[in-house]
Amino acid sequence: MTTDAPRLRTEGLRFLNRRRPVLARLAGWSLLEAAQTFLFGYAVARALDHGFLAGRTAGGLGWLAAAAVAVAAGAYGTGRVFRAVSELVEPLRDGLVRRVVGRALAEADHAAVSRLTHQVEIARDTFAGLVMVSRSFVFTAAGALAGLASLAPVLLLVVVPPLVLGLGLFLVTLRPMARRQETFLAADEAVAVTLDATAAGLRDITAAGAETRTAAEAETRFAAEFRAARTLARWSVLRVLAVAVGGRLPVILLLVTAPWLLSRGATPGDMVGALTYLMYALLPALQSLMQTLGTAGSRLTVVLRRLTQPGRAPTGPEHTAPEGGPLAGVAGAPSGPGADPAHGAGKALPAATPQPVRRLRTGVRGGAPVREGAGWGKKPFRPAGPAQPAVELRGVTFAYGPHAEPVFQGLDLIVPAGGHLTVVGPSGIGKSTLAALVAGLLEPAGGEVRLCGEPVRGAVHRRALVPQEAYVFSGALRDNLTYLCPDPPPDPAVLASARAVGAYELLLRLGGLDAAVAPGELSAGELQLIALARAHLAPVPVVLLDEATCHLDPAAEARAERAFAERPDTTLIVVAHRISSARRADRVLVMDGTHAVCGSHDELIRCSALYRDLAGGWSEPAGALGDANGVHAVAGPGLPGDRGHVVAHRPVGQVQAVGDLGDVRPLGGE
Repeated sequence: MTTDAPRLRTEGLRFLNRRRPVLARLAGWSLLEAAQTFLFGYAVARALDHGFLAGRTAGGLGWLAAAAVAVAAGAYGTGRVFRAVSELVEPLRDGLVRRVVGRALAEADHAAVSRLTHQVEIARDTFAGLVMVSRSFVFTAAGALAGLASLAPVLLLVVVPPLVLGLGLFLVTLRPMARRQETFLAADEAVAVTLDATAAGLRDITAAGAETRTAAEAETRFAAEFRAARTLARWSVLRVLAVAVGGRLPVILLLVTAPWLLSRGATPGDMVGALTYLMYALLPALQSLMQTLGTAGSRLTVVLRRLTQPGRAPTGPEHTAPEGGPLAGVAGAPSGPGADPAHGAGKALPAATPQPVRRLRTGVRGGAPVREGAGWGKKPFRPAGPAQPAVELRGVTFAYGPHAEPVFQGLDLIVPAGGHLTVVGPSGIGKSTLAALVAGLLEPAGGEVRLCGEPVRGAVHRRALVPQEAYVFSGALRDNLTYLCPDPPPDPAVLASARAVGAYELLLRLGGLDAAVAPGELSAGELQLIALARAHLAPVPVVLLDEATCHLDPAAEARAERAFAERPDTTLIVVAHRISSARRADRVLVMDGTHAVCGSHDELIRCSALYRDLAGGWSEPAGALGDANGVHAVAGPGLPGDRGHVVAHRPVGQVQAVGDLGDVRPLGGE
């Protein structure tokens, strides 16, 4: 904390030094406020002594009129003060926003949302409040003390000591309150990071049955923030005591010592003028100063320290960039017209024992000859050489910023033409990042991504990407399904693709190919079915499904994936949420953020602890998937053995171990 103080002071002085003309205008207009304070109390005293008490009513009214003019002049000056303050506040906010955004881009900072939406606004508002209140107290106090000295210098002996004592008591509490404020902000950032991670992995949390554990972790963060807020509130009580000593005690002393003051030359008018200075100038200014500086001042110090501290490159896996971020807004299809697909002679990848290596290879180079496909494109695709792999990553390194922890480092990956690869792993580990690299949406910092033997940037028309948030535009259903085809396909081909992925019933329900589509009236699953049918119809050799079936039930998901796997001349890469997708694939790529392993489902069950955990946490209704053992993973009414005592609870497929049951016995003996 102390190591950052000199840096903050230096930067603050530099910031103010560059705006000396603004400070000069601010001080100039504030002089009107000081003059208003001085003249208001002085005029009240003279109106009483030289006007009303002396029997000169006109003179008393004249002094009061002068006080009214002073109030009007002070109000005019205050209006100009606000304009000068804005010239200080807005540049500060703009500079802080630039720092936060630059740091977030460089380091993949998960707390950037809290900093941008919360802490930057705290800094802006509190800085403006501090400038206004501090300026007001200084010039108001100067005007009031000058007025007391002009009326009767002996009044300063009663007013100044408790005022200084109250200010001193307040200043003593500033540092402890700043520490508590920093603790509170750190707890608030921890809550933001926890909620961000929970939202990103919500589906995996539900599928793996980790709701209780996740809720407990979030509750711990909330409890820590609550404790920090209570501690900060306790220290705020001392501010009330400081206000009482510095602002209200002088009023009591002035009344108690009135006989002594009158005996020392003070007049009744001087006493009323002194009370006016205390009650209508010093006390409100002191309360505003202590309230603003005590809460907002320490807050501003802590926030500025957190926003301007030098960046640190994240080092832990928790700083891996969220996998869905860079793909926000992807249309779900290639940006250019398609071309004919390429055939691969074999559908199954050669068997290989998975090994946890950093530079991963999956599949083999070479293979059977490639023959011309039969798509709807004008020019059939021909690979550059015999048996070119459909997807190839050569030493790929990628990170979301120059100082961020790499998501991939030196990754080698080969998927032969006609292969079927499923990518699994925890949320945020980089599965969607891999799909975006293969699709050409992201550019690696090192290495090369090749698609069908060409650099991916020049071959984006050879792939179709279907993201989780499917894109469907307003218009005819036919246009939505065929806009990736360079030449309009015949209706039988369009209907065949719709049948293959399970969208045919939806097509009929909407009114046929010529029906108008309103995306806002379709469910998320219906949108995905349209996007899947579009990709199935597109004449591209590589299809990437990035959680493209997450809104479909397991049976519909299986049907859609089988349609792509059985489509001629297609290489399929699936970013999976359900373990059933991995079971259907030739090869499964397991990512854990440090190493990657690849193999068949059975091989990975034996060799990968992470894959065993994923497979054990994931489950789905076995009847829909044709489970080999005939086991229903989710209890429901109507299953074998149900005598009317099984009630449907929720659609989440979770398996509860017998040892977790209260009676440690199977329900009803079944």
